[in-house]
Amino acid sequence: MIKENPPCLLRRSCFGCEGRTLSELRRASTYMTNTNPELRHFLEIPYNALEEMNLAAKAKQATASASALEKEYRAYLLKEKRIKAVTLCFTDIEGRFHMLDYDKKYLLSSANNLTFDGSSIRGFSAQAESDLWLDIDWDSIVWLPSDVFGAGKVVMFASVLDKDRSPYASDFRGQLKGYLEKLARTQGLTAFAAAETEGFIMEGVNAEQNYEKNGGFTFVSTGGYYHSLPLDRLRRFIDAAAEAQRAMGFQNEKDHPEVAPSQFELNFSYTRALRACDQIQLYKLVCRQVAENMGFTATFLPKPVAGVNGSGMHLNFSLARSGKNAFYQKGGKEGLSPLAWDFISRLLQHAPEICLIFNSSVNAYRRLDPHFEAPNQIKVSPLDRGAMVRIPIGNEKTARIEFRSVAPDTNPYLALFTMLRTGLEGKKLVRERGKRERVRFLPDNIHDAIKLFKASDFMAKILGKDNQQKFASYKQASADRNPKELGAIVKTPEVLFHHEVTNQALWNKF
Repeated sequence: MIKENPPCLLRRSCFGCEGRTLSELRRASTYMTNTNPELRHFLEIPYNALEEMNLAAKAKQATASASALEKEYRAYLLKEKRIKAVTLCFTDIEGRFHMLDYDKKYLLSSANNLTFDGSSIRGFSAQAESDLWLDIDWDSIVWLPSDVFGAGKVVMFASVLDKDRSPYASDFRGQLKGYLEKLARTQGLTAFAAAETEGFIMEGVNAEQNYEKNGGFTFVSTGGYYHSLPLDRLRRFIDAAAEAQRAMGFQNEKDHPEVAPSQFELNFSYTRALRACDQIQLYKLVCRQVAENMGFTATFLPKPVAGVNGSGMHLNFSLARSGKNAFYQKGGKEGLSPLAWDFISRLLQHAPEICLIFNSSVNAYRRLDPHFEAPNQIKVSPLDRGAMVRIPIGNEKTARIEFRSVAPDTNPYLALFTMLRTGLEGKKLVRERGKRERVRFLPDNIHDAIKLFKASDFMAKILGKDNQQKFASYKQASADRNPKELGAIVKTPEVLFHHEVTNQALWNKF
């Protein structure tokens, strides 16, 4: 028999330990932590098959109707017994990614009656009017690598609806989706995008939350662009994350260490704008989980360490009409059409007031430092990487613009929505004849960016006054928790009060 007061092997709330023999406790413990695959026969798909399934689903998203795909995937979920849950994803106004797991049977029977507490989400509904709906985008299905997400799950994205089932104003995935549908219907335009999202790998799990305790970040590798060893820890992380993303249908093109120590960039191919934003959110999720599996932290702080290059999220963008690239013109200046040049002109004209959308954290303004290839100049250039907008070399298929002044911690849906509406609806840049053009610069701190954003009638027009005020208030709260002057070193509050760092206990002390 065991001693009178043995160390508890199990949580008492799950099984009563009193009076049990050691063998009984061990059997109960085995039951709780059973790894016998015969008892848990959930869906696990090899990576090569995953890629084929996800690429097929991606192709259907562009060609099949939403109703046809709902019918197809409902039938699939009903038939596939090894799927236990469907993960529905949405994004709040600041860009945090939220996931809810729904039992498959419940989801299929209650798909039109899915609600959640919006008052628990920063930037969503008030406590007195908290319930919101989730509207499933059935065409957004992604099959998942089980070693990253667990077995027996698929992911789908959802739009957030208000109580009357109208699109919720602060859900910018839904706002972007609606605007893209309107563009296709009224102007025959389709938007395409791809993001070059950079990040850093740091030693230890939860390195952001432990930033003050650990006295800062510690690089995993000092290798850089050209001299990271093939099997060093940074490379092994990149390989694992890239393999998972390829399996999820990202169609990765190039994966490599970046210029700074421990920095990485994984590039996925051009796709429809809404899908590109979904992939940005999944990209960061995969990187964070793969890093944690390896005992690291993947951080998308724009400038986690002073003195080295920061991280950006360059948005490559173009519009198409009738299957042809509407940004291309043979013989046009830099190969671009008048539509593309008008789009660029409007982005440059409104650059100061939209800057907060694309650089939405205190830390983001450290990245806009000209000493580290920072795109802080309000100009367009085919060569200068300090320009806000760059024109890459392209042809009839690849002609596009590269919007470089975007931080990796921005809300991708809000960023693309703002970029689209500014480029199509804003005022064109007016150049005075006979005067030498003066180079303008983006704000170099969040306080100036907030002032310009709040004073902008254009921002109120395209976002709505409530969203403009709401977004500005969250950014101001973060700014007020930080020293006003950035200085030469990264301050602890920049990390701990960053909107992507999950630290609700700390935030609620204020």
